[in-house]
Amino acid sequence: MQLSSSNSSERAAELRNLLNKAAHAYYILDKPFIEDSIYDSLYRELITLEAENPSLITSDSPSQRLGGRPAERFISTKHRIQLLSLDNAFNSKELDAWFSRVKKILAQNISISLGKKDLEMVCELKIDGNALALSYERGLLVKAATRGNGIEGEEITSNVRTITSIPLRLHMKNPPPWVEIRGEAFIPNKTFQAINLERKINQESLFANPRNACAGTLRQLNPQIVASRKLDFFAYTLHLPDNWETKENSPKIPTNQWQALEWLSNVGFKINPNASLVNELNHVEAFFNQWEKSRKKLPYETDGVVVKINEFKLQQLASSTQKAPRWAIALKYPAEEAPTQLLKLTCQIGRTGAVTPVAEFEPTQLAGTIVSRATLHNADRLTFLDIHEGDTVVIRKAGEIIPEVVRVLQELRPKDSKPLTLPKNCPECNSSLIRETNEAVTRCINRDCPAIVRGAIRHWVSKSAMDIEGIGEKIIEQLVKQNLVKSIADIYTLTSDILEKLDRLGEKSSDNILEAIQVSKRQPWHRQLYGLGINHIGEVNAKTLANAFPNIKNLSVAACKNPESFSQLYGIGNEIVESLKQWFNNTNNQLLIDQLSAVGISLTGESKTTDNSGGQQNKIHRPLINQSFVITGTLPTLTRQKAKQIIEDAGGKINSSVSTKTTYLVAGDKPGNKMAKAKNIGIPILDEKDLLNLIEERSQNPKQI
Repeated sequence: MQLSSSNSSERAAELRNLLNKAAHAYYILDKPFIEDSIYDSLYRELITLEAENPSLITSDSPSQRLGGRPAERFISTKHRIQLLSLDNAFNSKELDAWFSRVKKILAQNISISLGKKDLEMVCELKIDGNALALSYERGLLVKAATRGNGIEGEEITSNVRTITSIPLRLHMKNPPPWVEIRGEAFIPNKTFQAINLERKINQESLFANPRNACAGTLRQLNPQIVASRKLDFFAYTLHLPDNWETKENSPKIPTNQWQALEWLSNVGFKINPNASLVNELNHVEAFFNQWEKSRKKLPYETDGVVVKINEFKLQQLASSTQKAPRWAIALKYPAEEAPTQLLKLTCQIGRTGAVTPVAEFEPTQLAGTIVSRATLHNADRLTFLDIHEGDTVVIRKAGEIIPEVVRVLQELRPKDSKPLTLPKNCPECNSSLIRETNEAVTRCINRDCPAIVRGAIRHWVSKSAMDIEGIGEKIIEQLVKQNLVKSIADIYTLTSDILEKLDRLGEKSSDNILEAIQVSKRQPWHRQLYGLGINHIGEVNAKTLANAFPNIKNLSVAACKNPESFSQLYGIGNEIVESLKQWFNNTNNQLLIDQLSAVGISLTGESKTTDNSGGQQNKIHRPLINQSFVITGTLPTLTRQKAKQIIEDAGGKINSSVSTKTTYLVAGDKPGNKMAKAKNIGIPILDEKDLLNLIEERSQNPKQI
């Protein structure tokens, strides 16, 4: 979205104001209110605006200085060697551009052409912590300082002495007169969780992430508190006197970054073991991609990969800008959170009539994908976020999958923008929207609303319900729009003549759909029940109810007249019982039951035989009834889904985690932590063969149960 010059000026001013406030809160007040990824994204937006419009650059722009001042409560100390920050790259294109720039600069200085395989680089994980500068004299640690503004920082030697991974004396017989060590202090994930748990117990505010916890710890005036939080440290580079010569039995003076890491390790520092020496840009990208997948398994946070030209001589030739070395770059992983500008608010109507507000915003890169919309759940969430027209919102992926709006950056709100609210009428059928007292959900209650009909059909034909292959979104859209289907029962009245009139449907496709419709009539009772779309009735609950009540009539009577009959059913609470009661008391739903019965949907799971008194009784033997199973690992012949189906068909329940209520753990190859937990609490463990034998034996000998 191209901004006009006046809009660009306003946006740049807003960004400068917010970023300067964020820097002050972080460096001076020790109270950060904005995440690094959000700051980086907004900073890049400002840089882009200033690059496109140089007249927008002002002396107070964050782009015109390296960083903030050190906090005043610590003694300020000047770094012997400037502690620069790193420029960032966020994709392979930007990495290529950096590499090309470095090669061009080096070629000008050494008069040779460098190909893609002629320049050694070191790839190191970018630890998400806090940079430290450590000063050693004659092998002894004499000073430790934070980065600060790169020229001077905060002197925190007493605190750093408590970090056990930082040697107080270098492990070498003939140390140099001085050496500057640079590295990253951080808090491991488990330690961070323990710190926040303790703070929660003490009713203290929680740290937002390990990086903030580390920064707050390093600024503690009491070293005992620092010691209790068990900070860790990875060293990643060093600076030695130019004229120093090593003596016998001393580590050789490094001439490149790879040797520097070895030197640091030899003199007593912990270095990150996950580093790689490469001579091709493709190898850098492979290293980056490998750790993007594996970083969640690490015991600490990493937000990217630092790429450095290996040879120190080449680093000197490439030199630095005012704020960053040209010979290194941080290739960062996609942001977990990112800011973007809201374009508009739309609404979705679900199969139950629930209205879900949806934020549509400028397409944004987030956790590896481009996202442009996110649900806002309900009217309460909309009010809580206080979203206005044109707001800049922060988005993230919940569980790294579903985009969601986290908050609004009110400092960037356009003047005179109006708050956004849900509409009063349904955008599909124009009926009045209703919100019942004590309910968070706003609903359209018109059962003939096209959106509700589409949602009901979509749910009924889904794989977990009736599994009617061939009836996809486009066909559903046409059937409802042309008024050919008004309920799920109408699906069974479709003919080839009707289907062949739809777009992109020929005779063969129509025949396949009609065959799938007929086959669906044989789906088991629990799938039919799930397909009805009753609120709060998912796949698992549908199976539980179908096992307990042989048909729709029995379930209806129990829900409306005998709710206590549900009390012994696992996972069926008052909310579900009330939902069933409301559904069955609706005359439209009673009519639907009759319509489904008329078209051949049984809504029953009965297998009847005659008892001794001449009456009818259900005779369904379930050998694993009331037993709980957890599946882990890869089974030899059964897929996870097939094993689950076999257990559930035999009456067993499937849980996702091991507990004292678990009856058996079914384990295959590479079982993971669930096996250890099961052994620890004494849960019997079955392999695939044991499971099948158990079902067969109990089927033949039901009295064993």
